[in-house]
Amino acid sequence: MLKLYGGARSRASIVKWYLEEIAVPYEFVMLDMQAGAHLQPEYLEINPIGKVPAIVDGDFKLWESGAILLYLAQKYGKMPDTLEEQAQIVQWVIFANATLAPGIFTEATRDRETPKLLTPLNQIFEKQPFLMGDEFGVADAAVGSALAYIPMMLKLDLSPYPAVVDYIKRISERPAFKSAIGGS
Repeated sequence: MLKLYGGARSRASIVKWYLEEIAVPYEFVMLDMQAGAHLQPEYLEINPIGKVPAIVDGDFKLWESGAILLYLAQKYGKMPDTLEEQAQIVQWVIFANATLAPGIFTEATRDRETPKLLTPLNQIFEKQPFLMGDEFGVADAAVGSALAYIPMMLKLDLSPYPAVVDYIKRISERPAFKSAIGGS
């Protein structure tokens, strides 16, 4: 069975959310980060960087939440058939981790980056319920988790972005989200 390693309030909850969405059985291994469990030799064999999340799937080890999400989507048949559509999904997952989260959660750049990031997202969500169209997908787990953390962690005025607010509400009401993130 696939093992997902994470800590309390870690990015592992994003992977947990997606695993629940696609109904893949997994074992969650909670690491005591305060006690340094992520720095022990056994865990460093899984992720030499010593960060969470990481997965072990048989003999295969993988870390970095975005890479894990894309692997799971590929393995469990949740990726579209065309290379172009797959590339768009990869684009959104990388955007979530490399651009969106740092832009919003880095205090020094937040005021400048928030409108640049949320205005185009708002325009997308005015036209369609999810990033890739009418269905929830792995891109939504990546981008949606970053957006959903805004009202949980920041006092940011999202009123200029009503479609983003609706999107956050829509994904936050999903049973898998509530199970994996909503209670954390």
